Amino acid sequence: MSAEPGTGRSGTGHSLPAAGFVLLASLTLFWGVNWPAMKIALSEIPVWSFRSLCLIVGGSVLLLIARLSGQRVRVPAAEARPLLVCALFNVIGWHLFTGYGLTLIEAGRAAIIAFTMPLWAAALSYLVLGEAFTRRKLLGLILGMAGLAVLIGPDLSAFGATPLGAVFMLAAAVSWAMGTVAMKHYSWSIPVGVLAGWQLLAGSIPITFGAIFVEGVPDPGGISLTALIALVYILAIPMVFCQWAWFKVVRLFPAALAAIGTLAIPIVGVLSSAVVLGEAVGAREIVSLVLVCSALAVVLVLPGLRQARKA
Repeated sequence: MSAEPGTGRSGTGHSLPAAGFVLLASLTLFWGVNWPAMKIALSEIPVWSFRSLCLIVGGSVLLLIARLSGQRVRVPAAEARPLLVCALFNVIGWHLFTGYGLTLIEAGRAAIIAFTMPLWAAALSYLVLGEAFTRRKLLGLILGMAGLAVLIGPDLSAFGATPLGAVFMLAAAVSWAMGTVAMKHYSWSIPVGVLAGWQLLAGSIPITFGAIFVEGVPDPGGISLTALIALVYILAIPMVFCQWAWFKVVRLFPAALAAIGTLAIPIVGVLSSAVVLGEAVGAREIVSLVLVCSALAVVLVLPGLRQARKA
């Protein structure tokens, strides 16, 4: 799928494309399931090596698919610097901060902190892009953040025991928000898959050198079949399809709306962790799910229904 020229600030009109809703739903499912998969893989694969492998494979496959589809994979000189800026926040900042954070606190709780990203993206998109911060967006954001607060509120004492882990995950959320806003700030002529692929590969360079320096050459012989299956899933779905889907969503929707659309991902992460890893699910998770779904309905579903009635 090729990108539309000059769509750096696309999705600011009144019409919200149906394809964006489908992509957001798939991101919610696949990125949500990704958190227990990462927990399994990281139990046997060092963090830096894991991140390096994900970025190299994900970026290479995206560019290969684009090339086989007949798309132009060369980055215009005018777009090289913006691409590196976005990669700094979307890839390097996100993967390094989450990598360190996951070693210090539980993966499920780490996911919840990371997905406070919509709060920072909504504020930054208003300040940097001039996107309208409507009452509907504010209500959706309040409901969504309330849902996340239900999950993390009782655990604040635990976070206090390991504050650095929470700080790393919060830094990851802010970094991702900055990358999302930067994506909307610049105009792009290159296809979505090419843009995503080059960002992953650009970010893989310092992380790969870091992996070699910090961890040395990894030994793949000690990886169990379970961890290998988790790794294959991560490489095939979250690192290829989901990366492409997220960049496409950012182009289709305003930055704040796209960010708020990710609020259900940590809920799926918690629930899928219960199924895959046997973690407990109680009233907190259920209440949080209701609040987050309400936020998504206010921001995404209700406007779509209004448009359908007008059509």
